[in-house]
Amino acid sequence: MDKFVIQGGNRLVGRVKISGAKNGSLALMPATLLAPGTYHLKNTPNLRDVWTMSRLMNSLGAFCELNGNELFIDTTNITSFEAPYEHVKKMRASFYVLGPLVSRYGYAKVSMPGGCAWGPRPVDLHLKGLEKLGAEISLESGYVVAKAERLIGNRFHFDVSSVGATGNLLMAASLAKGTSLLTNAATEPEITALARFLVKMGAKIDGIGTPQLEIEGVDSLHPADEITIPDRIETATYLIAAAITGGKLELENTNPYHLTAVIAKLEEAGCDIDVNADKISIEMNGKPKPVDITATIYPGFPTDVQSQWTALMLAAEGTSKITDTIYPDRFKHVPELIRLGANVEVVDNSAIVQGGRKLSGATVMASDLRAGASLVLAALIAEGTTEVLRVYHIDRGYENFEQRLQSIGANIKRVKTDLV
Repeated sequence: MDKFVIQGGNRLVGRVKISGAKNGSLALMPATLLAPGTYHLKNTPNLRDVWTMSRLMNSLGAFCELNGNELFIDTTNITSFEAPYEHVKKMRASFYVLGPLVSRYGYAKVSMPGGCAWGPRPVDLHLKGLEKLGAEISLESGYVVAKAERLIGNRFHFDVSSVGATGNLLMAASLAKGTSLLTNAATEPEITALARFLVKMGAKIDGIGTPQLEIEGVDSLHPADEITIPDRIETATYLIAAAITGGKLELENTNPYHLTAVIAKLEEAGCDIDVNADKISIEMNGKPKPVDITATIYPGFPTDVQSQWTALMLAAEGTSKITDTIYPDRFKHVPELIRLGANVEVVDNSAIVQGGRKLSGATVMASDLRAGASLVLAALIAEGTTEVLRVYHIDRGYENFEQRLQSIGANIKRVKTDLV
């Protein structure tokens, strides 16, 4: 087991090259199950979640190999249609294999998903959507079993915009007979990237990038290569790292147009930001101003950045309110921030932050990926030493996190620990 040991107080200055999108990769990888053959997915991040998905796909008979940041996948010899609990329990995105398997092979058996330890995130939209496409769905001993001779195109309206369900149904409908219309579909960049990849494979999809997707099913797809889009959540985290430490960073290999809501809020907080096609420069002079945010569906402020924003507001003089409309109980980072001396109160689906108090180093524990990132950010401005436990959560979504922070001036190291 590893932990981060952080000495706060350093200003972050320098350049960071942003990795490929974790959530983008986790959608592209199962899409390769739709057509046998070989694929090269470039700009794939070297992350715990990517390795988990690779092991899952290998268990199905695929061959996945990551060399640097290029992922090679061969789906020529799929021999199993069951995604076992041992893999799916580690990551909710494993549920993405359900749609491709039942669509191409007529059968899928997938364990109910695990992943981050917060909030009810049901898979009912995935299942209702597949049933609408003609799949017979049953639940057997913790597994979802889906059967269909061939899926049939149909209309499906998402009661709530869902990234995971949109991705699953988009893949499934690509090989369905006839036309499918998905309304109130998710428009996140990772879904848009998935749709474009499917088109490269021969799918017929209209409305890409909008909440209404029309998919004309085809009889077969073919392999294609792809470059994974930049990780917008990693980008946002480093932007906040610059802001919280009064730093100056240039982020390369990113897409600022995926982060308009975050950039606008950072500017409101007092950051000077300059953007071009694939770079973002940020400089923060002085303390941030208190700024309220509301996490909502894309293109609004991302729920995956609200915990990091909470950490930033600890450095702001005054009161700020962080509200999450996506996952109302996603505030498990708050008790750990309080251990560092933060004054934060959770009321319903909001965190009320009284910023400006000095933080002091302590031992804290990451409960999930983004909560862990928020603890690291807070530790960067805490006096003394902070130890962040359970950093395997952070490794799920940040490539070489401590090394990149070290390269821009942070005093952080990874050490072995017996503590859990």
